[in-house]
Amino acid sequence: MALKVRMVQVAAAALTLAGVASAQAQEVVLKLHHMWPTVAMGHKRVVEPWCEAIAKDSGNKMRCQILPAMTGGGSPAQLVDRVKDGVDDVVLTLPGYTPGRFPIMEAFELPFMTNNAEVASAAAWDFYQKYATKEFTDTKILATWVHDPGFVSTSGKQIAKMADFRGLKIRAASRQSTKLLSRLGATPVGMPIPAVADAMTKGTIDGFLTAWEIIPSFKLQEVSKFHTEIDDNRPSMFTAGFVFAMNQAKYDSLPADLKKVIDKHSGGGLSRTIGRYWDEATAVGQKAAKDRGNTFIKVSAEETDRWIKASAPLYDEWVADMDKRGLPGKQMLQDARDLIKKHSK
Repeated sequence: MALKVRMVQVAAAALTLAGVASAQAQEVVLKLHHMWPTVAMGHKRVVEPWCEAIAKDSGNKMRCQILPAMTGGGSPAQLVDRVKDGVDDVVLTLPGYTPGRFPIMEAFELPFMTNNAEVASAAAWDFYQKYATKEFTDTKILATWVHDPGFVSTSGKQIAKMADFRGLKIRAASRQSTKLLSRLGATPVGMPIPAVADAMTKGTIDGFLTAWEIIPSFKLQEVSKFHTEIDDNRPSMFTAGFVFAMNQAKYDSLPADLKKVIDKHSGGGLSRTIGRYWDEATAVGQKAAKDRGNTFIKVSAEETDRWIKASAPLYDEWVADMDKRGLPGKQMLQDARDLIKKHSK
């Protein structure tokens, strides 16, 4: 009798252990990698809430292992390949850090296209769905967005007119912003945002293109003195595009219920929301610069027209590039503009 009781106890214990093991086996941990420090708006308002949402909606069967500030290794430019190759499960990054790899989505990085991140981000998602899904092989794009209106910051020389760019080495964020700086007379230097503060301190660059959202996160108000902006009623001089991307094989491996959770927290709605967060962060970045005593310069309407005229060939170049790829470049550019108008209503 005692032996039978003991056998029942052993069997029960085995079943309990098997149940625990099964539960553990069902848990999915997504390795999410990005370049921002944990104090950055993108980490606090996008990454953490997204991870909390998928954990809650999956009944804690799926959660994130967040690797901020490139703590998972590699460089920001390598994130697009890390997620494609399955080194990371999910990343947030800028495709423009790998110039020429994603030319279709560069439509939203052309100069003087938009002055509102929420609107442009919603438009970028629709444009991606129509034209650019094949650009991101082995990758499931969860959201696309652009930052708040871009501007140029410098440390030793104010920029108020095009001639002021001459002789300055200015950090560029993408291929299109590199071309823009060349057209304006500066020497562009391609560089991910985490390297900018050190480059400014060492004098490697004289200034940088960026958006207000990122200024406090990397304390860029401390390495610059002057901030030159286009008037709010005109399109901003540049913008850069982001992607929230997941390894396609990882997504495909998920059971149906967890796929539904990912699908719920991705798409056009998420894209627009993230764009709005970037717009809302503009005031925070501007305050950081004002508190530092930095100087703000608004480009005159007449001078803005000169900058727009100087950058106009970049549109023709982009259209010609699309045409060479067998794509309807002129129609695509018009669609990008129409989508911006549509989502601004």
